Amino acid sequence: MRRLCLLLIALVAAATSPLRAGDRLDVVASFSILGDFVRQVGGDKVDVTTLVGANGDVHVYTPTPADAGKVAAAKLVVINGLGLEGWLPRLVQSAGSHAPIVVASTGIAPLHDGAEADPHAWQSVANARLYVANIRDALVKADPANASYFQDRAKSYLAELDGLDREVRAAIAQIPPERRQVISTHKAFGYFARDYGIAFIAPLGVSTETEPSARDLARIISQVKAAKIPAVFLENLTDDRLIERIAAETGAKVGGTLYSDSLTGEKGAAPTYIAMVRHNIKALTSALDHP
Repeated sequence: MRRLCLLLIALVAAATSPLRAGDRLDVVASFSILGDFVRQVGGDKVDVTTLVGANGDVHVYTPTPADAGKVAAAKLVVINGLGLEGWLPRLVQSAGSHAPIVVASTGIAPLHDGAEADPHAWQSVANARLYVANIRDALVKADPANASYFQDRAKSYLAELDGLDREVRAAIAQIPPERRQVISTHKAFGYFARDYGIAFIAPLGVSTETEPSARDLARIISQVKAAKIPAVFLENLTDDRLIERIAAETGAKVGGTLYSDSLTGEKGAAPTYIAMVRHNIKALTSALDHP
């Protein structure tokens, strides 16, 4: 017990002590998309740890004892906010962390799903620019000796995001307006829909956690026919025969994977934020751009 107490004291002291020349800034990000933003701005001046890693679900994450040590040792903690990380306050308290907590979504006017704010603000590239600016300012404050480095990298990355936004808008412009709607089990694309004009419609009566039953499938088919929806993205539909039935009975295309809350590993389809957005827009346009 005494050894554990000494370890926790050492971790807290490390988190509150000033950086020495040549030290990297220890940053903890709550999940993989924020981790990527921090790496893009921080470069080789930061060591980034993400609590919820690649392919993880930040909504239902349960922190581990090791996470408390990571937070205790951090010089900076970056979170999304907007109610996304409900498990975080208890983790910070248990870690005894004195590191500044940066809410990356600060300044964003949230959409609402009922009474609750929609936390998936990064799905708008314009919002992602605000995330990056907030992270840049936090890194500069935490490590002023490297301020110009962070500012230069942020400027370069923000230019990339501007280009990405133009890419998305150009791709959407090629889709006939009457075809800009999909059925999707995701509930994470409200900001994307607002900014880029594609409607994401929830499948009627279908759980997002289990594969649709025969009755569910009949509802989906009726829904697609009634609304003349040209594409369906059902992440939890793995039976090729069911996919073929939807396509055959409705004429709709059944798309692949859309990434929303998490990046993939380095060898996956969406290892960075920019790669994720490009993957999603390619999947959408290939399903919607022509009958």
